[in-house]
Order: sequence, then C-alpha cells, then structure tokens
Amino acid sequence: AMGDHYGTLGVRPDATKAEVKAAFRRRALRDHPDRHAQSGDAGARAEAARRFRQASDAYHVLSDDRRRAEYDLRLRSSSYVRTSSSTWASSSGSHGYGYGHRESSWRRPPPGGGGASVGYDWGLLLKAMTRRRFLLNLGFSSVLLSGAAFLDGSILELWNMNNSGHIRWAVAQVILSLLGA
Repeated sequence: AMGDHYGTLGVRPDATKAEVKAAFRRRALRDHPDRHAQSGDAGARAEAARRFRQASDAYHVLSDDRRRAEYDLRLRSSSYVRTSSSTWASSSGSHGYGYGHRESSWRRPPPGGGGASVGYDWGLLLKAMTRRRFLLNLGFSSVLLSGAAFLDGSILELWNMNNSGHIRWAVAQVILSLLGA
C-alpha cells in the first residue's frame, strides 16, 4: 500500500517546500541510523531505520513539484494500486543520507481483481506525450524524416532528368558485368 507521505512527515497537504524540508530534518535527526548505531536493541535500530526510510521516501516525493503533483493525483484517485514498492539499498543512488530510491510504477487493477489484462493510466500517458521535450523530439524527427524523403525523391528525379535512357542502360550493363551475370 502507498504510505501517507504527509502523515509520515507530519505536514498538511498544502505544506510549502520549506515546511516539508523542516519536517524531514526533524525526522532525520530523530531517526537517522547513525544516531541509533550504538543502541544495543536491534529491534529499536531496525524500527528507527524503517522510520527514516519512510521519511526519506516522503521527502523524495514531496520536495519535487512533479513527483508531488503525481502523488497527489494518485492519492485522490482510488482506482490505482501500487505495483511495486520503493526499494532502498545503501549502495545505490543517494539522497545525502546513504539510501537510494527506485521509482515505482502505477497501473489500474485488472477487472475482477486478477487476470492478464492490464489497463494503463491514459491520462498520465497523455501528460507525458504533451510535455515540451516530447513534442520537440517529435517535431525534430518529423522534420528529419520529411527531409530525407524529399531528398531521396529529388535525387532520383535529378538523376532521371540528367541521364538519358541509353546511359542508364550502359550503367546497368556495367553493374551486371561486375556482378558476373
């Protein structure tokens, strides 16, 4: 299940970035694994590390405008389920505290709770396709393909205009002799 990032950090959904950062710092100071490294209670260390990972995950999402908007959208929509949970590893990318984060994906649950059909969030797909970067790449590739098609036709037309039939026949004979036919 998707955790409540606002509840994890103890902030309101309309909290500013500064409030989110301050709440994360309070949680980090309280639950950072280095603070509990000397504790003799392994269970307390593990619980503090779990709370720190949750706070880091919440900060990772809520501190970025795009991720926060997508999270809020998903939070409001009850028709989505999480397909993979966040994965933390001390050796992967870092947020400055030694923990890495891998993005998770979202999909609509299959009808009837099972089966092989998978529905995608067409709204998110449309949003991705209407981003400026995607549209620029699409326009650039369209220009390249159109130019290549135009040049290909133009070169062939120029060849045909400048070479009479007998020259083309002679070139074809040379090519056939080279091929050994």
